Amino acid sequence: MKKIIFAGSTGSGKTTLCQRLHGQEIAYKKTQAIENFDQAIDTPGECIENRYLYKMLMVTSVDADVIGLVQDCTKEESYFPPAFATMFAKPVIGIVTKVELAQVDENITRAREYLQAAGVERIFEVSSMENVGLTELQGYLEG
Repeated sequence: MKKIIFAGSTGSGKTTLCQRLHGQEIAYKKTQAIENFDQAIDTPGECIENRYLYKMLMVTSVDADVIGLVQDCTKEESYFPPAFATMFAKPVIGIVTKVELAQVDENITRAREYLQAAGVERIFEVSSMENVGLTELQGYLEG
């Protein structure tokens, strides 16, 4: 299974996604530092919200096989600048989270557009709380 590093803004669902992928109990926890799971690396949202911390993401990504940019579909803004994915020398995928909370299809479309602008290769739409789309993501990571 490929090891993935998750990068996204605070509250985008990175930790919940890690918990779900590793069969752990879903429990809110504010990630304060980089945390390693068996097959994932969870990063604090501040790593993407503060450009001076991009270096932390780059250094930590060395331990991963794939980069996962996480975009909460309920958020109207994105912290991923255009072509952000090009700073990594590894495959970069996009993950739209909280799809169960999307008020309208446009919320998911907007999140997908943010991730496409960031330069991801492929996009997965998931709900960690309702276990939607995780089979496809796990299949990708196992392939």
